[in-house]
Amino acid sequence: MNENRVKQILSSSADIEVKYNGVSVWIDQLNEDGQTATVHLRGPLEERSTVRIDELIEE
Repeated sequence: MNENRVKQILSSSADIEVKYNGVSVWIDQLNEDGQTATVHLRGPLEERSTVRIDELIEE
């Protein structure tokens, strides 16, 4: 995924499924470096991780 698509997803009201390593995640924010994002797993766990945006896949 690229920086522009991450920004579009963040500004969208639609429920857009994004996966990281085969697991569904929510994108919380695009980090200032433009190369990483903060994400958390969909579901009850709120643990956040920083991941490279080029490893995110839109379903």
